[in-house]
Amino acid sequence: MASGTPALPEIASRVLPRVTRRLVAFAFVCYVVAYLDRVNVGFVSAILQRELGLSSQAYGFGAGLFFFGYFLFEIPSNLILERVGARRWIARIMLVWGVVSMGTIFVSGEQSFYALRFLLGLAEAGFFPGIVLYLTYWIPARERAKNGALFMMAAPVAILVGAPLSEALLQLDGRLGLAGWQWVFLVEGLPAVVLGVLALVVLTDRPDDARWLDPEGRAWLSAQMDAERRERVAHGGSWQSLLDRRLLLLCLIYFLNTSVTYGIFLWLPRIVEEALGHRSFALVMIPFAFALVGMVLIGRHSDRTGERKRHVAACTLLAALGIALAAAFHASPALLVLGFTICQIGQRAVQPTFWTLPPLLLGGTAAAAGIALINSIGNLGGQLGPWVVGSLRDLTHSHSGGLLLLAGLLLVQAGLVLSLRLPARGCRAVEVADLPLAPDPSRR
Repeated sequence: MASGTPALPEIASRVLPRVTRRLVAFAFVCYVVAYLDRVNVGFVSAILQRELGLSSQAYGFGAGLFFFGYFLFEIPSNLILERVGARRWIARIMLVWGVVSMGTIFVSGEQSFYALRFLLGLAEAGFFPGIVLYLTYWIPARERAKNGALFMMAAPVAILVGAPLSEALLQLDGRLGLAGWQWVFLVEGLPAVVLGVLALVVLTDRPDDARWLDPEGRAWLSAQMDAERRERVAHGGSWQSLLDRRLLLLCLIYFLNTSVTYGIFLWLPRIVEEALGHRSFALVMIPFAFALVGMVLIGRHSDRTGERKRHVAACTLLAALGIALAAAFHASPALLVLGFTICQIGQRAVQPTFWTLPPLLLGGTAAAAGIALINSIGNLGGQLGPWVVGSLRDLTHSHSGGLLLLAGLLLVQAGLVLSLRLPARGCRAVEVADLPLAPDPSRR
């Protein structure tokens, strides 16, 4: 253990793993399905373009329309979650998005493709920021980057699971009168409906209600999270904190990050296919397998050192280096995959550490709105990135220009991260061991 990092008290070592196994693990599975439902269109992009008559620009624009629908309902969704509880609201989100995702089988042309992608974003809006907010009710700040990494590992896992699954489903082409791409959307949308029902059983709104914890553990965790919540409210709980320049800077940073994320995710299978001359989802999986390891190791290092900002900036620069390598050697499959592997190690490791920053500035209801604001504005980048890559491909007949533009966005992002001024208390994460071991008697 690093010097200066206190050991967890015995009760924390007993309670927090139970929270992780129940809530973080379930959130992880749900996010795998969420990510798969938003990016599986990338696995069938070539087929959709051919069968629906879509240009690269039209495909990129339509794929990114998900994020415009997502943007519109994010903040209202998180405020409703704060009011009615995560258990019912997360279940509602998952049920609706599962139905809409399966409804993509009815797409028949450019306009219906646009409409279904927009509706899918509208349906899924609030899930990710809702889970991020929900975990701040359960996970002490000192443990948040590590647990955030476990949750956000879902993105690369969705690619690792989705690639072979989509390949298998495409082989069902013609069965029951459905095209292969229709089987992809039908089968991969169903788990969201099932998990939506399970959310009503698995999720618990607050530690006070956690009957699956023993009374002592329940009381201890409630006390810890109440203490952190009071600190956040004292430092940033007012609605005026939403106008903080640093919060707006976080929105811009996340916008750039998301532009790159989906500019790659929604085009990577096609880029690899063009480099090889044939479809190979196996090669698409390689960068995300290595990204899993990087996310965990970097998240743990950030927690152990308590440093956040430089971790985010360093990972961003690593991702930029990887994209530049992929762009320079796009005709070589081996170097292309190496470049994307370096990129994804950095790009995916940004996520869990970045999301430790907003709670340092916000508390109370402002945290619910602020996290949603960052995610909603940031995810508009998911509209920009795929569209720009597609437009430049139509113009230049190559993906290299789009990739180099994405690398440039990451360089700007790294500079903005380093310019961010955090409160003194944000220099190191809140230590669990510094919090009281027993609940305040006045609470009872």
